[in-house]
Amino acid sequence: MNATLPVSQPPLPIALADVEAAAAAIAGKVIRTPCLRSETLSQLTGAEVWLKFENLQFTAAYKERGALNRLLSLTDAERARGVIAASAGNHAQGLAYHARRLGIPATIVMPRFTPIVKVQQTEGHQARVVLTGETYDDASAHALALAAREGLVYVHPFDDPKVMAGQGTVGLEMLADVPELDTLVVPIGGGGLISGIATVAKAQSRPISVIGVQAELYPSMYAAMKGQSAACDGDTLAEGIAVKNPGRLTQEVVRALVDDIVLVGERDLERAVSLLLAIEKTVVEGAGAAGLAALLAHQRRFRGQKVGLVLCGGNIDTRLLANVLLRDLARSGRLARLRIRLKDRAGQLFEVARIFDQQQVNILEVYHQRVFTNLPAKGLITDIECETRDRDHLDRLVEALRGAGYDTRLVEAD
Repeated sequence: MNATLPVSQPPLPIALADVEAAAAAIAGKVIRTPCLRSETLSQLTGAEVWLKFENLQFTAAYKERGALNRLLSLTDAERARGVIAASAGNHAQGLAYHARRLGIPATIVMPRFTPIVKVQQTEGHQARVVLTGETYDDASAHALALAAREGLVYVHPFDDPKVMAGQGTVGLEMLADVPELDTLVVPIGGGGLISGIATVAKAQSRPISVIGVQAELYPSMYAAMKGQSAACDGDTLAEGIAVKNPGRLTQEVVRALVDDIVLVGERDLERAVSLLLAIEKTVVEGAGAAGLAALLAHQRRFRGQKVGLVLCGGNIDTRLLANVLLRDLARSGRLARLRIRLKDRAGQLFEVARIFDQQQVNILEVYHQRVFTNLPAKGLITDIECETRDRDHLDRLVEALRGAGYDTRLVEAD
């Protein structure tokens, strides 16, 4: 990947003028979201962190920018026939929402295991939803077949110049609001968002670094840029960027204009989602937290830089969000499960509870196990789930229990 485009190369699929035209076309029809500095995240990461709140769009994701720009380019005949798209959710909602506003029939093909919140919201925009396949790529193949059979206009979620230009308006707004940004960290699925943003960034009169982020389980663009093959599979929290095959057009832009791509693991994604809710009081999905996950996983790389992060989406299933938050509390020591070996004597559980009280630890659940254990018949195990202030508080509790003669161990979260 190169930071600048060699003169001998053919023109890229989009230019700054295309992004500026998209901005004019969609102005007033999408929300101009704020780009705000986070004091706490800046202190935590060592970078000066600015957040672009695209999760505040009406459909809770930036995708409606590109979808609307593409819809506005349709002829009258194409509008009458209708549009179709394949999407893990956010492109679906953006396209369905603006298609309804413009009176254009819309069909959306989604993978079978798309979070239910995204399916419901897409249907809420009166789109026809078809659930098929395990991945975005499966859904895309089915959508292309339906488009050919029914004469629908296929609107690609990322590999389309109009879509790429529409997504680039995120970058226009960020640099207009915070012109001193020197690094933009952008999630990559198929590459539409980073293609648009990089087009804007590299057209500026000063150097701006553009860094892409992918989940370790789906390093498709990362591998493509490095000439490697990559296994893309597994359940990632960042399903919005879980794309096995990046776009052909987006690869051209990324290869020419993006400085580097970093990978983030699931634990960093989970922590980033939790931090954004706890610190910024904002809900993001896994893909939307990928930029912050990159700063957490690669702190030395970004330390001291003025970094712009795109919170690209907020459509996360509430049950999944609850699970992420509870897991993060467990890893930080604020929630814990202790396994305590007791003797089968009267008052043993009372004595244990008394130690919890002395340490001012709140007991949430108690599991008393006598049968399914390899202890002697008179032995028993008690699992106690509890709530502490922090890891140090938890450590003091464990020390107190062991000091009182109780065999105690922490059941660690994965």
